[in-house]
Amino acid sequence: MHAQSSPASPGTHSAKDGAEQDVAFTFVQALAAELSGGKVELPGFPHVVMRVQRVLSDDTADASKIVRVIGSEPVLATQLVRMANSAALNPGGTQVTDLRAAVTRVGVDSVRTATIAFAMRQLREAPTLRGLEMQLGVLWRRSVQVASLCFVVARRLTSVSADTALLAGLLQGIGRLYILTRASRHRSLFCDAAAYQAIEHDWHLSIAAALLENWGIADEIVQAVHESENLERESRGAPCLTDVLVVGTLLADVNGDSSALAAQVQCAKPLQRLRLDLQACERFLAESAQEVTALRDALG
Repeated sequence: MHAQSSPASPGTHSAKDGAEQDVAFTFVQALAAELSGGKVELPGFPHVVMRVQRVLSDDTADASKIVRVIGSEPVLATQLVRMANSAALNPGGTQVTDLRAAVTRVGVDSVRTATIAFAMRQLREAPTLRGLEMQLGVLWRRSVQVASLCFVVARRLTSVSADTALLAGLLQGIGRLYILTRASRHRSLFCDAAAYQAIEHDWHLSIAAALLENWGIADEIVQAVHESENLERESRGAPCLTDVLVVGTLLADVNGDSSALAAQVQCAKPLQRLRLDLQACERFLAESAQEVTALRDALG
């Protein structure tokens, strides 16, 4: 006969729960300290990302300098040329073969987008994040979907720059990525999915804003990311980048669920500002599906 294992005592569960709560509390304290101390840097991001950010923020930098920095990383250079030739960013179909022509075609915001996309893919191969490939993949696919929807929303429904909307969409989840990289040092955090999701929900937008400010990203994008989940946001005048990002994020998160979308249509003011009721949303998603797919392919 096999001996039956005795059930864990209540005290055992209490000790385990208490330990997990202590880890979560300590982790949140560390996040708060990093935010208040201005030490928000994404660990593992390739150095080329910072170099690209610096050169793009330099008003005196010409195309030759931008090309030199990007060309120092062949994988990034290849990604940028591929983006420049994608159906989404090159509707005319004229192909470019060199990096300088690609930079000229796509513009500054798309150069930033390609750089961030490259860096996020590189992170998935970081030794310190081994074992988190699934979570990183989920975050990456969501970021690409938000970015693609923002691009199409901006281009089809507003006068907001579609290239800026694409970059803002890709950066919307950067705080989640930061939390995941930090949590990789405290693997027990992943044992309690609800607690981890609560930390992510409460902190990711503030962290994203601090991180993007450190990177010198335009204030318009930082503000849009920080307010990207505020469905009750009031604004006047024409739809702005924040409206586009809220709508793109919402559409990505409902992920084709008609009942969830119907519930959001009733309360999401940015949807109302873009005159997107349920029928209009569904029609927009159907008509833009091919364009969204092309953008996802362009981002890799």
